[in-house]
Amino acid sequence: MWFRRDLRGRDHPALQAALAIGDTAPLFVVDPTVWDSAGPRRQAWLAGNLRALDERLDGRLSVRMGTPRQVVPAFAEEVGATSVHVSAETTPYGRRRDAAVEAALAEADIAWAATGSPYAVGPGRIRNGSGGPYQVFTPWAKAWRAHGWAAPANSPDSPELVAADSDPRATTLLDEAWRAHGSELPSPGEDAAWRRWCHFRDDLLDDYDQDRDRPGIDGTSRLSPYLRLGVLHPRSLLADLASMSGGTSTSVGVARFETELAWREFYADVLWHHPDSAWQDLKPALAGMRYDDPEDASDAVEAWRTGTTGYPIVDAGMRQLLATGWMHNRVRMITASFLTKDLHMWWPIGARHFLSHLIDGDLASNNHGWQWVAGTGTDASPYFRVFNPITQGKKFDPAGDYVRRWVPELAHLTGALAHEPWTTDAGYRGDYPRRIVDHAEERIESLERYRVARAHG
Repeated sequence: MWFRRDLRGRDHPALQAALAIGDTAPLFVVDPTVWDSAGPRRQAWLAGNLRALDERLDGRLSVRMGTPRQVVPAFAEEVGATSVHVSAETTPYGRRRDAAVEAALAEADIAWAATGSPYAVGPGRIRNGSGGPYQVFTPWAKAWRAHGWAAPANSPDSPELVAADSDPRATTLLDEAWRAHGSELPSPGEDAAWRRWCHFRDDLLDDYDQDRDRPGIDGTSRLSPYLRLGVLHPRSLLADLASMSGGTSTSVGVARFETELAWREFYADVLWHHPDSAWQDLKPALAGMRYDDPEDASDAVEAWRTGTTGYPIVDAGMRQLLATGWMHNRVRMITASFLTKDLHMWWPIGARHFLSHLIDGDLASNNHGWQWVAGTGTDASPYFRVFNPITQGKKFDPAGDYVRRWVPELAHLTGALAHEPWTTDAGYRGDYPRRIVDHAEERIESLERYRVARAHG
């Protein structure tokens, strides 16, 4: 059993399929292509969840390091495996990698078995009336709900697992990553994920629809880091939601959370059908959009990355990202809009920064979320949407709690002043920077660039 984005023991069809055949050797491969592109907290999060998975598997998880095309067949032959089981991968790199591994296994007469995926409904399964892919979320989500999903897979009581040695290089790398940043992260592993889910379901879900956009309070599920590594499967959550009953407020919260899960699956579906959209504009009409050169604006881009733009809600979000490997989703949209529409940078510059640091950084959701903000993705008419970081801050962090938490230079300010400290000299007490751009001016510039791009698209 080759684990990848499925670091759990419960509701695991691929693991169930492997165990149904006989004794199973669990393997994880630290792929340098993936590892080297990850930031330190992202690496630590993987390390912590691998430690938790190893404990669940009674210390029998073998961790090897190297190119999967070489490591997986060698490991299979070493343990005498007749088949290799996986959860199907859906990203462009994952699909290429798996095709290469499957071909190498075939040369050794070892079978390849892909069962299930990281999604409730595997990407590519939902089709419109003409058999093609959907382009817009709302009709896709309706079809997704109508399609439905399988019940959670049964979990083995006492799996028969075969232990093999781990690569000391890999274990050292993982141990060092966890020691360096593990204390800054959520508790890893299945049990911690289920505790968080139960807390959210029982205490926060009723108010989720109204609280999910408030970064200053604990109003979201905070399950995305677990979902990214498959520590939880969305099908398990959907099954739990379906079993719930209650009043109107609960129904609204359940529907909203289910919709957020649907967005995750929709973006995976878009990437499946359009693999080039991982790093290119999905919407060709804006391919001629004019962006500033990041080298010419390196100081501004660095101010964005470090949270020193002079716009409190933007700076709070970017500092939260650097300190914790996570950022509230509303603030992700605000910071993404600032980079693309106030600083006029092409969205992949920000998407790569996010993927390097976010412990929940999922390629499909992250990159298509960036395109949604930038106006080059699945939204039908987003070119006029330019988030105002001041009004967004006042609306979603009205008391300034979020800003005070992450921008200590402004801890003495409350309410509106926390979001526009330049209106009073007291706002600049300490070392908080002046604004690097004027939002009103950059909004006009951004809309003009969109107008020209659309006219020539």
